[in-house]
Amino acid sequence: MKGGMTTATGPREATIRRTTGETDVRLSLRIDGEGRADVQTGIGFFDHMLTAFARHGFFDLEVRVEGDLHVDGHHTVEDTGLCLGQAFRDALGDKGGIQRVGSATVPMDEVLVHAAVDISGRPFLNYRLEPAPQMIGAFDPVLAEEFFRAVAFRGGMNLHILQWAGGNSHHLIEAAFKATARALDAATRLDHRLDGPLSTKGSLD
Repeated sequence: MKGGMTTATGPREATIRRTTGETDVRLSLRIDGEGRADVQTGIGFFDHMLTAFARHGFFDLEVRVEGDLHVDGHHTVEDTGLCLGQAFRDALGDKGGIQRVGSATVPMDEVLVHAAVDISGRPFLNYRLEPAPQMIGAFDPVLAEEFFRAVAFRGGMNLHILQWAGGNSHHLIEAAFKATARALDAATRLDHRLDGPLSTKGSLD
């Protein structure tokens, strides 16, 4: 997959490599995919969430992470979010032709989560989930907020994730990943009525 600027008629895909003293992340994203995922981060629950994200957004996603898990999962989760946000930014190019705004509400048994996104170029995160503090396997629930913040700020997105009904932390976080994926699927869809970015300014930066 190749990164860089994209037009409405070109391939909307990107590959990101980020190497630091804490992590080595390789991530490839195809926006117009089939929901296929090949994910290995070293954190089983996080792999499960990224796989659900790809499936519900109809994105093709490949992720390989080597992180300092002997410390904890923070760097692995946050840096993966940074790479995913950058991949969306690169794959969308000047954002010409996209619907820009999308939202979705996802129930999962007893929980209900709503996500809304504006790919506006102005990063913001409003995160209102309240998972229990207990670990989910090797995943600390507080890291979900760090992931979505990294995606939103590196991707130039205005992202709201709201808990309308709570319960099991696994269900709550999974519903958030699915709702965000579905919102992004809607926001990144091409609209034939558009000629350039959907903005009165003429650009989305």
